[in-house]
Amino acid sequence: MDTLDKLNQLAESHGPLKPGKGMVSGTIALVLGILCFLGVLAFHFPEYLTTPELRKNYSVDVIRQLMYGGMVIAGGLSLFNIVLGRVRWLSLGAFTLVALTAFLGGHKVMVNDFPDHTPYIGLDWFILDLLGSSLIFIFIEKLFAHRKDQPVFRAEWQTDLTHFIVNHMVVGFILLATNLLVHKLFGWAVQDGIRGWVQNLPFVPALLLIILVADLVQYWAHRAYHEVPLLWRIHAVHHSVKSMDWIAGSRQHILELLITRTAVLAPIFLLGFSKEVIDAYVVVVGFQAVFNHANVSVRLGPLRYVIVTPNFHHWHHSQDAEAIDRNYAAHFAFLDHLFGTAVQADRQWPGQYGVVGDYVPDGFWAQFKFPFTWKG
Repeated sequence: MDTLDKLNQLAESHGPLKPGKGMVSGTIALVLGILCFLGVLAFHFPEYLTTPELRKNYSVDVIRQLMYGGMVIAGGLSLFNIVLGRVRWLSLGAFTLVALTAFLGGHKVMVNDFPDHTPYIGLDWFILDLLGSSLIFIFIEKLFAHRKDQPVFRAEWQTDLTHFIVNHMVVGFILLATNLLVHKLFGWAVQDGIRGWVQNLPFVPALLLIILVADLVQYWAHRAYHEVPLLWRIHAVHHSVKSMDWIAGSRQHILELLITRTAVLAPIFLLGFSKEVIDAYVVVVGFQAVFNHANVSVRLGPLRYVIVTPNFHHWHHSQDAEAIDRNYAAHFAFLDHLFGTAVQADRQWPGQYGVVGDYVPDGFWAQFKFPFTWKG
């Protein structure tokens, strides 16, 4: 079996990586090698592979240093394993990617002026988010794991990674379509008086208000996904995940992504929140969306009745009878207590995750087609 076949076999497998045999370091080297290779492609074709709004907010020099560090770590780990004769097929694959990245210019690729209004996919957003999320949340999950026997590469991780990739790659289309819909459908409703009041709020009250407004919209939209059969067809894809971890929340149908973003952005646009407040909200929602699905044992004491935690949201994904159609809020748990939809259980954690009946197929494309083909 050659190197490519073994890499394909690795990508199709799941379970814990045995320490001390080079699999952990080899896998880290391979992932970094892939990200570095994708990064050098983004440097060569920034007009087509980077997100205009995102590239305004990061330093290219910092990205170059990140790529250089990734190349050094990936190259060093793979060479170390090759010399010691540990999983040479895996280390050779990683080293080949690092060498190819260096051959294409690596972190030294010059970026010249390029047009801003070209069609693009969000490769830079995918690279940065995958690198940041995996470094932060895998570390947190190992320190504070709820299910301590759950490996990083648990069953069906490939499906959720594909959702993660696709949803990040089409972020440009989603944002463009969402902004067009919001402005076309709700532009007439803008009221300067309300917008002026909101824009004059201090930063912290404005941030709390935008989170509350967004969560009120998400609460009722989320509840509709559960109570309206046509919408449940779409949302069932998200609920089909059977293992909760940092990447589980990425399992989301593109239609749900578009509908929810439009619903949430509409009041934010109408109320006229400042760019700084919106940027801070994006950070908060991005963190909570990942953290609340994570395999982390956190309850926050009495604050759990105010703020959504992993414990609160894990119940929402449970098949347990007391958890069905409960815990809809994304940020503020008190909304579910206010509207009578909070889980009432005599146990701290749910037992089993997923859709009752387990009728949603595995695999990205099967789940993409599911809402249109389901006859249930």
